[in-house]
Amino acid sequence: MNEQHSYRANIPPVAEDVVRPLWSVMIPTYNCAKYLRETLASVLAQDPGADIMQIEVIDDCSTKDDPAAIVEELGRGRVKFYRQPQNVGHTKNFETCLKRARGKLIHQLHGDDCVRDGFYRQMQRAFEEKPEIGAAFCRHIFMDEHSHWQYLSELEQTESGILNNWLEKIATFQRIQTPSVVVRRDVYEKLGGFDNRLSWVEDWEMWVRIAAHYPIWYEVQPLAVYRKHSTSNTGRYVRTGENIRDARRCIEIIQSYLPKEVAGKLSVQAKKNWAFNALNSNAPAMLSIGDFNAAVTQILEALKCSNSFNVVLPALKLSTKVLYKIIITKHPRNP
Repeated sequence: MNEQHSYRANIPPVAEDVVRPLWSVMIPTYNCAKYLRETLASVLAQDPGADIMQIEVIDDCSTKDDPAAIVEELGRGRVKFYRQPQNVGHTKNFETCLKRARGKLIHQLHGDDCVRDGFYRQMQRAFEEKPEIGAAFCRHIFMDEHSHWQYLSELEQTESGILNNWLEKIATFQRIQTPSVVVRRDVYEKLGGFDNRLSWVEDWEMWVRIAAHYPIWYEVQPLAVYRKHSTSNTGRYVRTGENIRDARRCIEIIQSYLPKEVAGKLSVQAKKNWAFNALNSNAPAMLSIGDFNAAVTQILEALKCSNSFNVVLPALKLSTKVLYKIIITKHPRNP
């Protein structure tokens, strides 16, 4: 099943003489130390001990803050810290996380996200009950930059357990956020690391790739919390339209993972779904903060995904709304 390619890092097995814990909680960071305290606290509150859980922060050579100080303050020697000698980018930093992980189960928890009580206990139960699964994920909560909860991810099924027809579902849109996912290390060893051809949805490609080879477990309890904020990679990529362009690149890549009889249909649906995301979520969000260029960029990228009537009509309506906003902003009415 080994599918190594030049654009995926090889994740070598852990040496036989290395003592291995069950868990590796790997925390990639870059200029997000102000959130790292909350992230570490959420893990340490569930810490089963160093013999069972490796906890390590992997910093991509932060330039605006000092994550090492946070690790020293909260970790008190329990949490290891590794700093990249130079900035390598988030995908390479993720690769370092996977390579340094010694545990049988890897939880990659971004340095601005967190987990809720019971996360590790429930995820461990999934792998104990169904050892054939390649990964397990839970329902997640979205929060803002002030740690205020906003909304829940969609409920994938009513009871915890292995998902049915998950490959076809995950192939049409990104339905998982990284802090909610746990993957067996030997899955990464077989399938390789994150795809470096992608700049924003490398995680989506990974979850589809894993689903193409393994059963996936779903935990209905919302035990992970994903932070949305304007300074994140997501915020930056939405402003440039790179989020939708990268999604289109990913759709082409994952076609080869899908059954041939449905690959084309699923790809068309995936492009529509990303177009809807741009028009119903990203563009209105940019418009609400007065970033008209970003709103227009999202509209244009949506139209490159699909020329379906269901995409074109809302794109035209939204374009009219953007134009109106621009006019009244530049030429406000006299009182």
